[in-house]
Amino acid sequence: MTSLHNTQPQDSAHTELDEMPIHKHLIVLRKYLIRVVAVLLGLFLCLLPFANQTYQLLSKPLRAQLPTSSSMIATDVTATFLAPFKLNLFVALMISMPFILYQAWLYVKPALHQHEKNLTFPLMAGSITLFYTGIAFAYFIVLPSILHFFISVAPESVAPMTDINSYLSFCLKLFLVFGLTFEIPIITLLLIITGIVPTESLVKKRRFIIVGCFFIAMFATPPDAISMIMLAIPMWLLFELGLIFGKIIEKKH
Repeated sequence: MTSLHNTQPQDSAHTELDEMPIHKHLIVLRKYLIRVVAVLLGLFLCLLPFANQTYQLLSKPLRAQLPTSSSMIATDVTATFLAPFKLNLFVALMISMPFILYQAWLYVKPALHQHEKNLTFPLMAGSITLFYTGIAFAYFIVLPSILHFFISVAPESVAPMTDINSYLSFCLKLFLVFGLTFEIPIITLLLIITGIVPTESLVKKRRFIIVGCFFIAMFATPPDAISMIMLAIPMWLLFELGLIFGKIIEKKH
């Protein structure tokens, strides 16, 4: 991939890019940043009237597990406003992510060779899809399992009541962890395509990578075996998926 600000001109487009002053690069970057901020702000404002409903949807897995005598609580006066507000911002960011990445691709596109352009866009589309898939997996499968485990092991004399801010932080961390974890096939493909690590080397180091998946999951998830396994096994399977596609690409080239 050719650097955007330090190119080796091989055609007229790259020559023009190489001769462009740094302040013009910043002007172009500002144009794309303004677009991103405008879309993000617009989505945020459109979703703001539904912020409380969005939080109700997020808290549904927890409320389904709580005893009838328990409920969610707010230990801070501002929590009832800030928690839905933060969630609304997160949702707006997630919805606008394809647009944000597309703007980033448009910015670096002039610095790419044709074969790099053909490769970058599919990888970016796959990355977005996998990230959303990771969040959906965390919400529909992992989160209910974790909540059921922790509430079921609570002593009978303790009534579980979760603070809405704490629950939001817990969920957002879980979503980001699984969203980033599902990027493993893309990372594996990039390592193979760029020639940093050949597939043979990854195959030989498979057992160390599997151990590494469980090691990372141990620190990235809550302190229970269920969530660790539910993160480590997908990490391993996603690595194998990236390895399969990497082998196919190597054979083609």
